[in-house]
Amino acid sequence: MKAPSSKTIFFITGAFVGHNCWDLWVGYFESQGYTCIVHPWPFKDAPVAVLKSRQPDYNIAGTRLGSLVDYYAERITYLPERPIIIGHSIGGLIVQLLLQRNLASAGVAIHPVAPQGVITISWSMMKSVWGPLGFFTSVRKSYMMSLKSWKYIFTNGMSEDDQVKSYSQYAIPESKLVSRDGLTSAARLDFTRAHVPLLITSGSDDHIVPAALNFANYKKYSDADSVTEYKEFKGRNHFVLGQSTWKLDAEYILKWLKGSCTFKI
Repeated sequence: MKAPSSKTIFFITGAFVGHNCWDLWVGYFESQGYTCIVHPWPFKDAPVAVLKSRQPDYNIAGTRLGSLVDYYAERITYLPERPIIIGHSIGGLIVQLLLQRNLASAGVAIHPVAPQGVITISWSMMKSVWGPLGFFTSVRKSYMMSLKSWKYIFTNGMSEDDQVKSYSQYAIPESKLVSRDGLTSAARLDFTRAHVPLLITSGSDDHIVPAALNFANYKKYSDADSVTEYKEFKGRNHFVLGQSTWKLDAEYILKWLKGSCTFKI
């Protein structure tokens, strides 16, 4: 893979967490000479504690996937060059959707929510998504993940202290609609289209976005002339950005971006 010429990284946050989840990653990539940009989701440009205090947040509750993709697409078009786009969870899905619009020089989707039609059966995933989807509850009210759910969905395998601390530092209210939109045409991809280099990563211990789902996502891409690669990391849960192993993941991604790290199935 030829390394992308861009030295700008545009980070896209996933659901349920504040954009401060990228703080460690921004520090690392800036130390490697990159310009890093993190735009919070609409109505989320506030400290985590403030966002928690607004629950239920009716503005956040109205967020839709389609408008979120448009929101980031517009901001990227203001940049002088197409950036490298790195996203986590729903942010990873947005990376894939933005690559389809030819807005990036390369993309990295970290444990991405699957595009429409990519399905695997997993009890842990079914258990994890029921609350965020909020069926039989009002979509006018935002969803605030409980600490108990956070421990299962995001930070499974971590110490009690680290689970409680991370919940306090990062967990915020979320739109039920944006989670549901992942099942609709708003999350549709044309996997046959040519695209810039894309790396999809997964974690062996991720409950809400299992590795098998990320692998199925990767295998859907069929353009022989496009670089699409996949890497599964052992021991990673959905809180991958803040786990003690985060730097190992960031280092792998950096090597991949430089064109010196590939993983072939």
